Amino acid sequence: MKSALLTLPKEQPSSHCCFCSMQCGLEIMPSEKTSGLTIKPSPNFPVATSRLCQKGLNALDHVLHADRILEPLTREIGEPRRWRTVSWDHAFADIAERIQGLQATYGPDAIGVYGGGSLTNEVSYLLGKFTRVALRSKYIDYNGRYCMSSAAAASNQAFGIDRGMTMPLTEVPNAKYIILAGTNIAECQPTMMPYLLEAKKKGAVIVTIDPRNTMTSKVADIHVRLQPGFDSVFINGLLHVMVEEKLVHHRFIEERTVGFEQLKEAVKPFTPARVEELTGVLEAVTRTIARGFAKAETGIVLTARGLEQQVNGVENTLNYINLSLITGKIGRKGCGYGAVTGQANGQGGREHGQKADQLPGYRLIEDPAAREHVAKVWGIDPSELPGKGVSAYELLQKIDEGEIKALIVLGSNPLVSSPNNRMVERALQKLELLVVVDMFETETARYAHYLLPGSSFAEAEGTMTNLEGRVFHRQKAMELPGNSRLDFHIICQLAEALGRGTYFQYAGIEDVFRELAAATAGGKADYSGITYERLQEEKGIFWPCPAPNHPGTPLLFENHFNHSDGKARLFGIKPKMPAEPIDSDYPFVLTTGRLANHYLSGAQTRRTEALNKKAPVPIAEIHPWLAKRIGLSLDNKIRITSRRGSLIFEVKVTEGIQPRTVFVPFHWGDEHSINQLTNDALDPTSRMPEFKICAVKVERVE
Repeated sequence: MKSALLTLPKEQPSSHCCFCSMQCGLEIMPSEKTSGLTIKPSPNFPVATSRLCQKGLNALDHVLHADRILEPLTREIGEPRRWRTVSWDHAFADIAERIQGLQATYGPDAIGVYGGGSLTNEVSYLLGKFTRVALRSKYIDYNGRYCMSSAAAASNQAFGIDRGMTMPLTEVPNAKYIILAGTNIAECQPTMMPYLLEAKKKGAVIVTIDPRNTMTSKVADIHVRLQPGFDSVFINGLLHVMVEEKLVHHRFIEERTVGFEQLKEAVKPFTPARVEELTGVLEAVTRTIARGFAKAETGIVLTARGLEQQVNGVENTLNYINLSLITGKIGRKGCGYGAVTGQANGQGGREHGQKADQLPGYRLIEDPAAREHVAKVWGIDPSELPGKGVSAYELLQKIDEGEIKALIVLGSNPLVSSPNNRMVERALQKLELLVVVDMFETETARYAHYLLPGSSFAEAEGTMTNLEGRVFHRQKAMELPGNSRLDFHIICQLAEALGRGTYFQYAGIEDVFRELAAATAGGKADYSGITYERLQEEKGIFWPCPAPNHPGTPLLFENHFNHSDGKARLFGIKPKMPAEPIDSDYPFVLTTGRLANHYLSGAQTRRTEALNKKAPVPIAEIHPWLAKRIGLSLDNKIRITSRRGSLIFEVKVTEGIQPRTVFVPFHWGDEHSINQLTNDALDPTSRMPEFKICAVKVERVE
């Protein structure tokens, strides 16, 4: 640790945690710790007030870490570890020259951009604008594609709009029945748990649906230990009971939805008895949950990656949304649906232009009206805007296929976070130019030709959008260390070097936000009524907020949904098989997930001593039945083999997991990277990879 890296611009600056989507408020204060600084929870931010989890309390450790990159670095091709320091002027000039040379030979789409879901709204916006205006390339996407894309697609289909939660967190304690599916909130969003515990204290029933017993399931009244891939089968059973026993909200269905007849037909075969045969979930459990949720005065359904990161992830999510809609539990107090966002700004990151098919404000890039509006804000002709590109994983495949020759990565570590990442490693080695903007030499940055030192959350002012859809202002809390630069300055200066600087002239980051707000005006994610001044005064505003005097929209769908007829869409889901079903050669299901101590690819948390101590390596979890079947003994490890490779892990035997399921956390790289084994099949709509289902065989290792 280096205590001299950063200095405080004032006595007690405030900021927000850089990790999960709760974005808890924090204050940075002088202390007698080695770093000379400490973090305390903010008493003023209205979300998770005066609360921080262990990651938040240790959020400065990586900011102050001795491994932090403080000068622009470059290396020659074929010398992956031999870095040399260069000036910023040299870096920008050489990168621009190489990009222009590649585009002269191969066209503008020879350059790709890979962004991140933890960037501020302003940087997300600029990255999309930079790709389309400075590079004039169609190839941009971001790691949020691996996080929220299935839920986003489902929400757009069902509601006509995608916001992580349709209600503020303050409505959770008003719910009488809460279903948590594929989400381990206690470890992934710990400061959200008090909202659930308050609901439970007031008498709410909580149901968790997960292949593992988790910290979250410990507070549940009912835990359904469902094998990955069977979500829609089980939900069809719940819907079947509600329909057959006439527990649906007929007036709401008739007045505010479309598609109920198709849903009735789809769920007809899924009696609780058949669901028990297919899933092992007792018939009585299916009936109890269906009746309980339908009869409850209020209720909330929350989903996350467990059911979304599948090739059927969009359909799974639509079926959970069906539960809210046919019971009329949405658009009113104590009711709603929410996809629990994983990344710090997974919501805002996709709203403003990092997603391959979207322009700011959640506008589709192929919509002529959207192109005209945004092009006018940007001062270009709509014809200059490229078309839509491809999803994050497909972008990496384009590199492997030779179509993309150069890649700029900002705020992400795709070599660790992508499925089948041996393909990603092969692709990165084929690039003629890889530019990584980061604080550390990540696994991805090892293959970079340029590694540029960017800014941490503590040094960069901007706005974020949390899991509720609440936009808030994050102020600058520290000075930049060494010769690092703000991410937004790096983007603008590279645009200048490319001869497109005239489109990136900003007096400061607030100027970027003003342009972002104008670009979103009239879009689904309308920020045009939001200003820094309002955010600072009001401690956050829920979008859409289309006018300066508009109060924002904490609760969506009180009177209408966002389809042209004002009605939500119900979908009759016919469950499908995963891309890679188990068989005699690969008889078990591998699923992946997060730990409380780490975040995403671990680039920050594996450098945080207090967190890494608790989980220095990934440990596989298996059921005693499987341990006995493979003859596991004390001190044995296990070898997990998929069709893409084989890895060895330490193992924990626990009854708290579905017997045919193996769980491994994904926060590590190299020989500990479980994503070497995961399947790269994509959901046909969201293009989300199937991280949660991978057929494997398991053997003991002496």
